[in-house]
Amino acid sequence: MKLYISTLGEFDIKSDGQSILRDSSRMYRIYKLFEFFLTFRNKKLLPETIIDNLLSDSESDDPKNMLRTQIFRLRKIINSLIPEGELPESYLNLNFTNGYYCLEIGENTIVDIDVFESLIQKGDKEREYNINSAIDNYQNAISLYKGLYLSDNAYEVWLVPTRNYYQRLFLKTLYKFIELLKKNEENERIVSLCEETLLIEPFEESIHEALIHAWVMQGSFQKALEHYEYVNKLLYQELGVKPSNRLRSIYRDIIKTVSHVETDMDIIKEDLRETILASNSFYCEYEVFKNIYRLEARSAARTGRSAFLALLTVSTQDQQIPDQKLLNLGMESLLNTICESLRRNDVVSRFSATQYVVMLMSLTYESGQTVLNRIITKFRKNYPHIPLLIHSNLQPLDPLTLDPSSDSGKLQDP
Repeated sequence: MKLYISTLGEFDIKSDGQSILRDSSRMYRIYKLFEFFLTFRNKKLLPETIIDNLLSDSESDDPKNMLRTQIFRLRKIINSLIPEGELPESYLNLNFTNGYYCLEIGENTIVDIDVFESLIQKGDKEREYNINSAIDNYQNAISLYKGLYLSDNAYEVWLVPTRNYYQRLFLKTLYKFIELLKKNEENERIVSLCEETLLIEPFEESIHEALIHAWVMQGSFQKALEHYEYVNKLLYQELGVKPSNRLRSIYRDIIKTVSHVETDMDIIKEDLRETILASNSFYCEYEVFKNIYRLEARSAARTGRSAFLALLTVSTQDQQIPDQKLLNLGMESLLNTICESLRRNDVVSRFSATQYVVMLMSLTYESGQTVLNRIITKFRKNYPHIPLLIHSNLQPLDPLTLDPSSDSGKLQDP
C-alpha cells in the first residue's frame, strides 16, 4: 500500500484513492504542524524555528512543552496512517535527533509536488527531440496543479516562498506546454487548457492572451472579442488595472482581421439601440473615452460649445484606499448612481481602481457642480450601508488649440 499526499490545492492524504484524514476542527493545529514538517521535509528543524513560525501568537507560558504535546499527537496520527506491521521509515517517520526534528519521507509515500517536478524535468529534457512525449509529461504535470500550494493555509508567512515557487513553476510549464501545442496547431486543446487553468489563475493575463489567440486561429473571432471584453471588465473591477499593451494590440489585430462580421443593418441598428437604452449615460473603456474626449475638444474649438471634465474618487472615512471587497462594492454602486444621474450624451469611464472620469456636455460650471452634488447625495441615500466618501473635481474641457509654430496652422490635440 502507498500513501499519496496532495499539496497543490487543498491538503489531503489518500490511500487507495480514499482520503484517510479525520475531518475535525480540533485537528487543525496538528495538520498545520504536519504541513510545516512536510514543506521542510527531510530537513533538520530546531524547536525554536517551529515555535516562531507556528506558535508565536500562542498565550502559553511554555511553548516548548506545547510543541512537544502537539508533536506527540502528530506522531500518533502518522502511526495510524502506516499499515500494521510496516516500518515507519518506509512511509513517514518524524524523529528527534541531536536537538532537531525531521520528517523523513519513505519510498511508499508519494508527494504530489515531487511527481510534479519530476514530470516537468522529463518534459524539459524531451521537448527538443520528442515533442509529443514532452506534451504528455507537461499535461500530466499541469493536471496535478489544483491551486496554490497548501491553499487551505492562506495567510501563513512561512508558506509564501514555497507557494510562490510552485506557482511560478506551474505558469512557466504552462507556457512551455502551450508553445508546443501551437507548434502542433492543436488550438482546440489550447482552448480547453486555458479555460481550465483560468479557473485557478483568473488574473493571469498571459493565459487570456493564449486563449484569445487560439480562438483567432480557429476562426472564432466573436468568441475572441467577447473574451477580450470580459478580461477588460475583470481587470478593471477586481484589480483596478487596464489590459496590457500586448493584449490591446491583440484586440486591434482581431478588429483588423474581422472584415465581415454582420451584413444585416437591421440587426446592427437594433443592437446599437439596445446599447443606448441600457443606461442614461454612455459608459465605455478609457481608451474609447480618450477618443471621444479628443473629438469633443475639436468640436469645442470649432463651435465654442461648453463641456466639463469631472473626476469622482472613492475613499474610506480616513481618506485611505478601501479594501478590495469594499472597493468593488463601492465602485459598482457609484457607477450605477452616475449612470442614473446623467443624460444620454454624457460619457463615463473608469480611470483607476478608485476613480471614474465623466464628460458633461453643454453645461455651465455651476450646473456641473449641481450634477456632481446630486450624484454624491443620491449615492449616500441609496447606499447608506457603504462606508465610503465620494470626492469630486470639475474642470472645463480643454479645447483643441492651434500650434503657433506650424506654418500650416495645424490643430493640436489637448
